[in-house]
Amino acid sequence: MTNKLYDSLFEKHKNNKNCFLQLNDGTEISYQTFLQTAGRIANLFSDLGLKANDRVAVQIAKSPEALAIYAACIRAGLVFLPLNNAYTPNEIAYFIDNSNASLLICQDISKQDLAPIALKNKTMLETLNADGSGSLPSKYRLKPCEFETVERSGDDLAAFLYTSGTTGRSKGAMLTQDNLLSNANTLVKYWQFSEDDILLHTLPIFHTHGLFVATNIILAAGAKMIFLPKFDLDMVINQLPNATCMMGVPTFYTRLLADARFDKPLAQHMRLFISGSAPLLEETHVMFEQRTGHRILERYGMTETNMNSSNPFDGARKAGTVGMALPGIEIKITDAKSGATLPNGEIGVLEVRGPNVFKGYWQMPEKTAEELRDNGFFITGDLAQMDEEGYITIVGRNKDMIIAGGFNIYPKEGKRSHLTPLILLSFLLF
Repeated sequence: MTNKLYDSLFEKHKNNKNCFLQLNDGTEISYQTFLQTAGRIANLFSDLGLKANDRVAVQIAKSPEALAIYAACIRAGLVFLPLNNAYTPNEIAYFIDNSNASLLICQDISKQDLAPIALKNKTMLETLNADGSGSLPSKYRLKPCEFETVERSGDDLAAFLYTSGTTGRSKGAMLTQDNLLSNANTLVKYWQFSEDDILLHTLPIFHTHGLFVATNIILAAGAKMIFLPKFDLDMVINQLPNATCMMGVPTFYTRLLADARFDKPLAQHMRLFISGSAPLLEETHVMFEQRTGHRILERYGMTETNMNSSNPFDGARKAGTVGMALPGIEIKITDAKSGATLPNGEIGVLEVRGPNVFKGYWQMPEKTAEELRDNGFFITGDLAQMDEEGYITIVGRNKDMIIAGGFNIYPKEGKRSHLTPLILLSFLLF
């Protein structure tokens, strides 16, 4: 049997005794040991009666076991549904009801609040804590590590990720095996990852950035991660000498720059610093390069698409831009009303097409039809402009644009504001 995503990212490592995860205390977990844990979890899922396409929702702390649940879901043909740890019980109730999740895994501290939700939806409930304790590990540790991988095709669902829901109900973006695998393979090549890399992983794993970008890249490359529970400045500075790459959000880099210990000698051995999930101010680019000699590589992605564009590994990394369309991915800037492609330099709605683009929104066919064109382009809702070289600058969200005094006024994003004093005045007057 074949399972495209599992075979490509996990199965090839089943006898790999090299380190996959290194924890902050120095503990190392090999690929082989990690996959044995995932096999035990997959067996438990099967014993619980879970079948292919069933949803497994998790709201748990970052840990090696939490990551193994992701691997187990892929192997067992289940749909992995990671949930932000900050979600309230009311929000969790919506996600469980909307996804019809068969199993919810939470921390012991949340069990009392979430048990009524699970009971109402006839959803099984298990617990897993950051230290590896809980009802789930007490059961899976008794299971065999061998498991017959469930057959899946590239078009089968691998995960749901719920959007933020800023304009209404949160939408479950359905991501296929091909969506995840194509993006991982593209990024390994584009960012030149190899088995010699060591990624300093400080991101959460309920989000695209930390899970499907960082983790899948390392799996595809056969590299290693220093797996920290969160971004802790002292931990990061202590571990940087042991890493070759780091992925982060802009605040990670501004916090590093605010610490005198972060200097050129500390970063000189690093191969790559990557930033995303929010705009990186141009002055941060400049300060970082002055301090370390490194130019941060900024990229752009979404819940529905994973990564769409990136500044080049080799070539000019333009501050204030998110680079160019990744290989195999098409990006165009269009008029919000007509959908016509706009000339370079004009601001419009960013649309993207490629193997990374999601399958649609769970149980929302009308919303899917609104945002996925018949020709395969996804209307992101992000406002952007493209220069003559193909570099893209994100301006804001289409829903936030204001028309005042005949002018389009775009959302302010740090130094990327398009509010001139004249336009701002017209806005205030009208």
